[in-house]
Amino acid sequence: MTDHQFGPFGLTTGLDSSAHSLEAAAAAEKLGYPAIWLSGGPLPGLQTIADLIGATNSIKFVSGILAVDTYSAADVSTTYSSLEASAPGRFTVGLGGAHGPKPLSTLNNFLDELDGLDAVPTERRLLAALGPRMLELARDRTSGAYPFLITPSYSAEARKVLGPDKLLSVSHLVVLETDAARARAIARDTISFFPRIPGYAASLRRQGFTSEDLAELPDDMVDALAAWGTPADIKAKLSEHLDAGADHVAVNVITGVTGPQPIEQWKALAPALLA
Repeated sequence: MTDHQFGPFGLTTGLDSSAHSLEAAAAAEKLGYPAIWLSGGPLPGLQTIADLIGATNSIKFVSGILAVDTYSAADVSTTYSSLEASAPGRFTVGLGGAHGPKPLSTLNNFLDELDGLDAVPTERRLLAALGPRMLELARDRTSGAYPFLITPSYSAEARKVLGPDKLLSVSHLVVLETDAARARAIARDTISFFPRIPGYAASLRRQGFTSEDLAELPDDMVDALAAWGTPADIKAKLSEHLDAGADHVAVNVITGVTGPQPIEQWKALAPALLA
């Protein structure tokens, strides 16, 4: 497996340039988390990445993901070059979000543009890849892949496609809750959005989930896609990805409440995940 200095466990969350977000990033760094993977949807713009790096000292940030339909290769290259000059090694470019009829071609063309600008090296970019062809593109043109909503068994399949020398970082949902019904309800509410998205629906079917599963989200499906329980329970579940061939798990804590960053949950998990 690869060594990208992210450690076995990092965080996934949506941050902006608000005081609360900057404080949350600093809190994650103080707790010892080595990396934050920035959710693409909540990211208001590339300036936020610079703001977060400026508010912290050493923690790494990965854009997970910058949608290539939203950001130009020139702007991504300029941002990367600026941050590499001021804070070397702290920003890795995660790309995805190619919508439309030919997503592979769209991403290929974007990577061609990046190559032409000669700013973002292959080893400092990756793709939010789910399917085998996207994983192959990640293998051939970037440092690796960042899939979300996958099981450890699928991590093993992704590793086979990527080969031994590429980064496999998995984003996995986490609910710090020991009551099974409540934990599953929180996870199910978040998961329910994704079967409506064709790419995720196809990914879930590739993992063996049926159309009925995608409609009903049974307990066994929720348990496969979200880790819940005590910090020790959660670490054991997340470690299944590492055992299957992942290099890193980006922990996506959900609480059932939208808005506040889950700093208390990060703190509670830290002794187990970062020991």
